[in-house]
Amino acid sequence: MLKCDKLFFRYETTDWIIRGLDFDVRPGEVVGLPGPSGRGKSTLAKILAGHLTPQQGTVTCDGAPLPKDAFCPVQLIFQHPELTMNPRWKLGDSLNEGWRPDLCTLKALNVEPAWLNRYPHELSGGELQRLALARIMAPQTRYLIADEMTAMLDPNTQALVWDAVLGWAEKRNVGILAISHDRHLLDRVAHRIDETFAPAGLPPREDRCMAAA
Repeated sequence: MLKCDKLFFRYETTDWIIRGLDFDVRPGEVVGLPGPSGRGKSTLAKILAGHLTPQQGTVTCDGAPLPKDAFCPVQLIFQHPELTMNPRWKLGDSLNEGWRPDLCTLKALNVEPAWLNRYPHELSGGELQRLALARIMAPQTRYLIADEMTAMLDPNTQALVWDAVLGWAEKRNVGILAISHDRHLLDRVAHRIDETFAPAGLPPREDRCMAAA
């Protein structure tokens, strides 16, 4: 599983954002993580993907530390895909930076071959997000952290993206941490909801079976 134990994290000018957190995502499981802004959800996402180092505690992926000089099996997909693309590179170069996606992956995400000869500013946000997903849906990816992955997309594109991601994850037994303000979305896609970052006083939610997005 993707697991953190006794995690503590703070930025230089803040109090502890994460205190003694134990958290896990199992292979093939979709965990929903709701909560308002400023609670530490995105910070946890960056720690789990190896982008931030906690002051205390450990993060392991299938029993091993995250690699520092190889393709990370935990991949993070951001809300704003344009921030993850080099604006000077054609999208085909960005797509092939980590691995070369197969045609089935591109087709599932409705990625048009013509996009690969364009630059990031020439595509819409939804088109860029589909390319960003294709770039990290590699055979080596074991866990996906989706941080407000579809928050900026229209409902039709949102449904298309989630359908493709959930199908891919089910086939490959990939675990997903889905972070969102949208509780209705999480209820539809998650096997269980983790209330760690939800406002105090809300009753815990029961585990759920995944329904079609």
